[in-house]
Amino acid sequence: MDSFRKYIAELFGTFVLVLAGCGSAVIAGTQIGYYGISVAFGLSLLAMAYAIGNISGCHINPAVTASMLALRKIGVKDALFYIAFQCVGATIAAGTLYIIASGNSSYILSINGLGQNGYDLASPSGFSLASVFVAEAVLTFIFLLVIHGSTSEKVPKGFAGIPIGLCLVLVHLVGIPISGTSVNPARSLGPALIVGGTALNQLWLFWVAPVIGGLSAAMLWKYLSKADSLKRQREHVEVTAYPIGEIDETELAVVEDS
Repeated sequence: MDSFRKYIAELFGTFVLVLAGCGSAVIAGTQIGYYGISVAFGLSLLAMAYAIGNISGCHINPAVTASMLALRKIGVKDALFYIAFQCVGATIAAGTLYIIASGNSSYILSINGLGQNGYDLASPSGFSLASVFVAEAVLTFIFLLVIHGSTSEKVPKGFAGIPIGLCLVLVHLVGIPISGTSVNPARSLGPALIVGGTALNQLWLFWVAPVIGGLSAAMLWKYLSKADSLKRQREHVEVTAYPIGEIDETELAVVEDS
């Protein structure tokens, strides 16, 4: 039952992110522009971080879950269910957004879309497949590093949602002209399933690139955190075990190898 509550929290959080983020683009995009859309995505994540963070950790993104799995911060079973429920939440949100947008007689799905991502002609500014792939992988990499750093043990508790939300604003400011900004496979899946056509054909990129970025961030964070841990252990030996200038090099070698 506790696990199911986590899955429902992930579904709800992803629903809010996609409805509010993509909704800002579809319904208010002409009024608020790229800046407003970027802020909408960031605020959505920030709000959900404090709403469901204590329940599920507020991944609401398969790339985040994959990165956490690589660091063994979540089990395989939970990771699979997290991703499944995230995708369901994103799809429900896209469907809800379509129903709302359809209430405007000037709205046409094939023209206005649902905030789907794309490359080449489907890119907001005509960026190529290669450019979009690199952008999505690198932006997700940056985003995940901020998440790992903000949620690490040495950071004051209760504030992680702020830098994470702001980082999502940042990557959207850069990425919207390139691909519409995904950095989240579920966020891309929901609109693509309803819009279909090119959005669905190009969906693979917005799963592969963000997951690569997330896994790369996990690898780097593991290295950085391990190096920091070894440094603190070394300092502990120097300060508490021996007088300054009388360090036992054999003891230090044992610490570094542990």
